[in-house]
Formats: sequence, structure tokens, C-alpha cells
Amino acid sequence: MHRIKAFLILICCASLGGAWAQNKGVPAPKPLFRDPIYDGAADPTVIWNRAEKKWFMFYTNRRAKDTTIGGVAWVHGTRIGIAESKDGANWKYRDTADIGYRPDAGYTFWAPEVIDYKGLYHMYLTYVPGIFNDWNHPRIIIHLTSKNLLNWKYESTLKLVNEKVIDPCVTRLPDGTWRMWYNNEKDSKSIYYANSPDLYHWTDGQKAVHDQPGEGPKVFKWKGKYWMITDVWRGLAVYSSDDMMNWTRQQGGNLLATPGKGIDDGSIGDHCDVRVTLKGRAYLFYFVHPGRGPSASSVGKYDKQRSSLQITELKMIDGKLTCDRDETTYVDLK
Repeated sequence: MHRIKAFLILICCASLGGAWAQNKGVPAPKPLFRDPIYDGAADPTVIWNRAEKKWFMFYTNRRAKDTTIGGVAWVHGTRIGIAESKDGANWKYRDTADIGYRPDAGYTFWAPEVIDYKGLYHMYLTYVPGIFNDWNHPRIIIHLTSKNLLNWKYESTLKLVNEKVIDPCVTRLPDGTWRMWYNNEKDSKSIYYANSPDLYHWTDGQKAVHDQPGEGPKVFKWKGKYWMITDVWRGLAVYSSDDMMNWTRQQGGNLLATPGKGIDDGSIGDHCDVRVTLKGRAYLFYFVHPGRGPSASSVGKYDKQRSSLQITELKMIDGKLTCDRDETTYVDLK
């Protein structure tokens, strides 16, 4: 009799545990996604596809598998990749975005930012006019629109501080206008901003963050504050603000600065996106060069070049953003 009771208790506990996990969301695998074409997925941005009722993840795709070219040419010359997911946890490759702007024979697309406003999708995208072995070449930010997230119409080239700008991030301000943050590479890789009343016409601003070099700014509102996360190549730096003008750097270290223990997560976290849900949870999507971890000296060129996408959930402890990349991430993006 006692054995039967114990068995029933175990079944009950297992059922409750499963329901609890299901209520938290779907457990995400590690890695979250690897690009099957070039294996160089980076710089993710995630958005809901209204018509298909799926999540789309746009990403920079580097030619990691090409180990014969010199310099940094392998991070040039590719289109923007798209992965899709019904639950935000399990992703599969969909296609490349059909970008209606290819004026140069050899062209490069980097770091897309995609937003949905009044039934139209807007993409702000870094464009490099060629394939180069070094970083000493122009880069501009272009604006595109789409009705289906697959085919993109060129709208304009933004007139910003110079033609060495990358990594746009766009957020709506409380007054209904828009602000874009981007990286000005000529000014010690400081973060600058521009303003727009309508997403089409932009007026350049000035420096927003310049206490240290960084790129890939991501700005979002969560738990009563505005946050900016930047990629500083030693993990992700965190800033907070009450007005999106004056930013204070979070002390105590960068996010994802310590390599993780999960599959393909054993190096610093790079360029991220953040999705805040209606339930008040915040998910950090980031990329990793797994081969650049502690054992980097023993791996070949391909392993050092390839990259994987990962996810972790943000938490707030004592007013500071934090995350534990080694915990199972239960994704609930409904």
C-alpha cells in the first residue's frame, strides 16, 4: 500500500512539474539556430509575421565556410538570412530576404533592424558597396519597406553623420516620433542617434553613448526604464535612462562576458536583440563564435569563423539587468 501511495505521489509531482514548465514556456535548445548555408549567423532581430502567424528572425550571414579568402572578406558578400519559428524556441531556415537594393556587383548586407508599424514592415539595414579584405571602406544605412517580410522595396539612403555608419536600432518615443541609434565608426565607434516624425524623414542628432567603443545598440523599455545594450567585444554593456537622452552605464560587469557551458555557447556573447513580451518577460537573442572560446588556439579557421545564435532570459536583480546563459530558457513569446 505504501509503495502504491509513493508511486502515485511521484506521478503527481511529475505531472505538476511538466505543467509548471509548460506554463513557463517552451525550452529552447542550444544552439538556438545555425545557418545551414554558410554557418555564419550573427546580429539577430526577431519580429512577428502577422500573415503567417510565425516568428521571423533576420540575421547577418557571414561566409564562415569559406576559409580560402583573406582578411575579413568572409564577413562580406552575403544576403540577410531568415529563420522562422512557431513558438520562438524551435527555429528552422526559411530563405534570404529579397532586398531591392543591389547597385554594386559585389554587395554586403549587415545587421538588419525590422519593425512593424501600421500594417507595413520597415527595415533599416547596413549596406557595404562591395567585398573587402579590411574595414576601411564605406558603409551606409538604407530604409526598405515590405508587406510580407520577404520582398523589400528600397525607400531611401539615410543622410547621417558620415558614410561610415552601421547597426541601426529604431524605437518609438513617447510623443509618437521615432529615434534611431547607430554606430559612428569614425568617432571611436560611439553610438549616435537620429530622429524622425514618420520613419521616412530623418534628422541627424549627436552622440548618445561615448564612454567606450561599442556597436550594435539595442534600445527597449522594460520594468519602468529604458535600456540600451551594446556589443563591446567583451560581452554586452548595459545602459539605462529615464528619457532616452541621458544614459548611465551599469556597473558590475558586462552581460555574457563569461563563456557559457552549453553547446556552442562557450565564448562571449555578441550583438543582440531583445524581445519584451506582454507578460513582462524579456528575452535576449545573441550570437556566439563558439570556436573563439578558451580552446581557440587548437581549432581551425572554419571553427573560428562560424557562429551560432542563442537565447537567454533577462532578469532584474537589485535594479540591474542580468542573465544566466547556462539556465534552461523557457520561451513564451505569445
